[in-house]
Amino acid sequence: MTLIASGGVIIASAALFIVLSVFAGLKDYSLQFSSFVDPDLKLLPTTGKSFVFSEDDKSKLNEIAGIASYSEIIEERIIIKSENKNLLATLKGVDANFLNVTNIDSMVTKGGWLSPESNDVVSGWGISNNLSFGILDFRKSLSLYVPKPGKGQISSVSSAYNSVFVNNVGLFDINEELNSEYVFSDITLAKQLLNYKTDQISALELKLNPDADEDQVREAINAAFNFQFDIKNREQLNDALFKMLNTENLAIYLIFTLVIIIALFNVIGAIIMMILDKKKSLNTLFNLGTEPKTIKSIFFWQGSLMTMVSGVIGVTLGLLIVYLQQSFELVMLTPELAYPVRLKAFNIVLVLATIFALGIIASRIASQRITKKLIQT
Repeated sequence: MTLIASGGVIIASAALFIVLSVFAGLKDYSLQFSSFVDPDLKLLPTTGKSFVFSEDDKSKLNEIAGIASYSEIIEERIIIKSENKNLLATLKGVDANFLNVTNIDSMVTKGGWLSPESNDVVSGWGISNNLSFGILDFRKSLSLYVPKPGKGQISSVSSAYNSVFVNNVGLFDINEELNSEYVFSDITLAKQLLNYKTDQISALELKLNPDADEDQVREAINAAFNFQFDIKNREQLNDALFKMLNTENLAIYLIFTLVIIIALFNVIGAIIMMILDKKKSLNTLFNLGTEPKTIKSIFFWQGSLMTMVSGVIGVTLGLLIVYLQQSFELVMLTPELAYPVRLKAFNIVLVLATIFALGIIASRIASQRITKKLIQT
């Protein structure tokens, strides 16, 4: 009975650790794509959709330690039209320094990146499929539209929208959402389409030095620009994805904790069976002067140590399985992609703490079955 109970705890603790490691790997796998398009820090205006970024502002930003590079950005919702089809999308106008901040060009799977100060655009595969256009397809006219600011009655389409003809020179493939959302262009084209001034932009994207402290950089930016910007890091830019992944991780943890609780019922049963099996020995100890409290502590420590040792063995087994998956790719998602896993010290501590805490509670419950009446009967 003791071996069965111990085996249940070992399997449950190993399973919990493996599942947490899998979710950590899936989280890293899901978020690695954001590193290709999202900067280390993004500066957005606290009020309005755009701001003026003057030469003095550029000097202030260049003086902040920890910033390796930055790019001026213009983002706006637009209508992209191809022949008789149109689609809502987000235009992202970028300058020549954008590729020093992100690695978006490495995700261009067909064609190439846009040329500076041109009418070139790079679209996602989702937009390309929905509007049925490819790269350098001069037979199909591709145009961008954005409503003109102002008031009054609209007399014609030309008076209601700014428009520009563009050439699609590349297609990027990141994920389904981004592929159907973004169109990249040169920042000059975006300013022309939106009637922006020369020094007017909507965001700044920053790449930090590898050894830079993010909090210190934030403080320096706020001090230099008097809290003019809302500063977001990569996690904050993908807060919906992070919340979803964290919620799923918590749900899985709670489900497998319930499995551990069920396994610990075997521990409670094993301790009770041992108590009943050793009734004569317990009676002898009681007659020799041992107090029921002391006898309870014997079984309490026995149950606690059994769950602790089983938990350590289970986590060790889980560590071995995760290490083998990382090293030898035993389980595959696709023929080319191994199931992602990640070893985290936090998961080890979390599983052991859960096992130890629940094991102590289960042992306490089981040892409370010992009473003076039970010993003497």
